[in-house]
Amino acid sequence: MNITIRPFALISSAFLAITTVYATDLTKAYEMPEANKIVEADLIAKPTKFTMPKECKLNSFESIERGKYLFHNLNSRVAKEPTPKGLTKPKKGEVKLYGNCVACHNIEGAIGGGTVGPSLEAYSKNFIETKARDAQFVYQKIADARVDNKDTSMTINLTTKMMNEQEICDLTAYILQPKTEKKSKK
Repeated sequence: MNITIRPFALISSAFLAITTVYATDLTKAYEMPEANKIVEADLIAKPTKFTMPKECKLNSFESIERGKYLFHNLNSRVAKEPTPKGLTKPKKGEVKLYGNCVACHNIEGAIGGGTVGPSLEAYSKNFIETKARDAQFVYQKIADARVDNKDTSMTINLTTKMMNEQEICDLTAYILQPKTEKKSKK
């Protein structure tokens, strides 16, 4: 008996075997999470209006020092200065994100101040002289700037719980505090 193998028949058989495997319903073989729940968990909440807590001590030296620390540092791993009193230190192995406001904003004493966001140099002087924007305005901008600017690039700090109320108070205190430092250049 002479058997002839046709190449086309081999390719057809292989294709049929492959399509049968892929056509088989494998959804029962592993857990299938509900995509809607995953997407919902990843969505950022709508812009949220916040009221500055009465406990915010805008003239407190400790609050201003914490705000300065938050403003100028990216995270707890690379911060060069010791953590100021009252600022929560991360647990061992964790990294706490700080404001790193200086990446986008310029302010007195900043090294490498950014230009993406508005300059905050002399902000406290202008705040005192004009009273155009009060502490509540600054607090809201830091907490969730989307309330009055849906296209902002500002981080969403309190709505996303990246920062807590006290940290927003501390940043507000620092920004509104008159500064005497001269800008350093590197």
